[in-house]
Amino acid sequence: MDNKLEAMRHSCEHVLTMAMLRIWGNKVKAAMGPATEEGFYFDFDSDIKISENDFARIEEEMAKIIKEDLPIVKDEMTVKEAREFFNKNIYKGNEYKHEWLNLIEGRGEAVSVYWMGEKGKDIPDTFVDICSGPHVESTGKIGVFKLLKIAGAYWHGDEKNKMLTRIYGTAFVKQEELDEYLHRQEEAEKRDHRKLGAELDLFVFSEVIGKGLPLLTPKGTVIRKELEKFVYEEETKRGYQHVVTPPLAKVELYKISGHYPYYKDTMYPIMTVDDDELILRPMTCPHHFMLYKSRPRSYRELPLRLAEISPQFRYEKSGELTGLMRVRMFCLADAHIIVMPDQAKSEIKGVLDLIDYANEIFGLKKGVDYRYRLSLGNRSEEKKYYKDDAAWDKAEDVLRSVLKELDAPYYEAEGEAAFYGPKIDIQMKKVSGQEETAFTVQYDFVMPKRFEMRYVDKDGQEKEPVVIHRSSIGAFERTMAFLIERFAGAFPVWLSPVQIMFAPVSEKHNEGAYKFAEEFRAQGMRPEVDDSNETLGNKVRKAVGQKIPYIVVVGDKEIAGEDWMIRIRGQEKQEKMKREDFLNRLRGEIQERK
Repeated sequence: MDNKLEAMRHSCEHVLTMAMLRIWGNKVKAAMGPATEEGFYFDFDSDIKISENDFARIEEEMAKIIKEDLPIVKDEMTVKEAREFFNKNIYKGNEYKHEWLNLIEGRGEAVSVYWMGEKGKDIPDTFVDICSGPHVESTGKIGVFKLLKIAGAYWHGDEKNKMLTRIYGTAFVKQEELDEYLHRQEEAEKRDHRKLGAELDLFVFSEVIGKGLPLLTPKGTVIRKELEKFVYEEETKRGYQHVVTPPLAKVELYKISGHYPYYKDTMYPIMTVDDDELILRPMTCPHHFMLYKSRPRSYRELPLRLAEISPQFRYEKSGELTGLMRVRMFCLADAHIIVMPDQAKSEIKGVLDLIDYANEIFGLKKGVDYRYRLSLGNRSEEKKYYKDDAAWDKAEDVLRSVLKELDAPYYEAEGEAAFYGPKIDIQMKKVSGQEETAFTVQYDFVMPKRFEMRYVDKDGQEKEPVVIHRSSIGAFERTMAFLIERFAGAFPVWLSPVQIMFAPVSEKHNEGAYKFAEEFRAQGMRPEVDDSNETLGNKVRKAVGQKIPYIVVVGDKEIAGEDWMIRIRGQEKQEKMKREDFLNRLRGEIQERK
């Protein structure tokens, strides 16, 4: 997001708050809200029920404020002055402002505020808020805007705190940009994997089992197993050795790695079993390191590519759980490559080649549907990042040179690295246009030290390896969510839970339809027969609604051995084909993962 757009959205967020206070006065308390990549939002503590039905009224008041072209001016107060100011008039009793003031006082800073309107006045003429900017010069500089939705949000994202009312909106310079954005949002809503997951019977949640713990149905499990099969086959071809390690371990393991207590807040509680303290694993790398250390290693074994389809557990706050995108137990296509330092570059190139190949299979285009982010450390944050400037320089140079040599589309982001080294994040573009990190490739120079990992080189000397952490397709749950939304539930044939639906014309054709289904199932395909007591038209409509790739009507001619008329998903005209030709076509599409 460019600076101009950020300033405009930030200003529009202030206009929203001013409008809310003009309309409802002391019945709402303004908490906080930022500009975002998508627009802006603001959280309110309200004594009244505010819904999306109120948007027209709020937008009308916002439009008035913009038309008034109120100046937006930065000012400073001392903490004492700010406490006095935010304890009178419209702000009186607003504990959220005073909490911010306590934080600012703790940092020993002055209080930055922005006036919207004439300084010293109050609502409805003027609004002021604690803020560091940026903003446009006046409300008249704000382009076009739109309020989008309302949601509940806990203060500071902590479910122990009060639930506030969060209003989302967006703003753009031009109407065409806003229209395009709204169109993308509409399309994203249609493709929402949570909605399609229910409609296509792919996964469910149970309050009795727990939040963030999805249950895959038989159809959803087909997709998951096909993805697992693809990963296993392709990684094995590329020299990976698959292993199986337990999904829990002693806490000591994560103290050695440094993950505990660094990740303590996102890990599950310790279980005391016999005399051991055990914990569900939030990552697999320490297990793989212990496998590596189980016997002496020679340079001849390197690179050693250890891969695992591994369940992992992380505590996500309930307000952050989102369908399959963000869950509390997930299964990762994980791997750790132990290499000599001079092998790192070629191995990282191999990893990116695997990722590009997998994305190509899914129909994703590099530079269009995804790009790379080179995530760097911030050397000044010694609590967050391991202190070794020379190692950081070398690691970052290796990743940067790989991206440049491959002419890969990438950008750099400081402060996004793992604590043990820099990484390349694969940034996937969702249907909404928003980017999200799908998976990563990490250069690790810290864990080999902490775990005292060694190999014997050709001169008989012990040396320290480097570890490349990587995932080929990320977490299966998140990947499924991406694919559901990308394909709008119309999966390619190899991933489709049901690949062909046989629709008998009448009850007398059921037996023939089942014989065809048995023949296709024997070839490793996934057919179904709709033998319901419904009209043929309804059977076809149901199959179309379930986004099944192929529908074959079974009547007298088909049973007698004549050519089939096949309805192909996405085509208006049916295709006439011999049964054997259709079988070969389907077999080819599945084997080639088209």
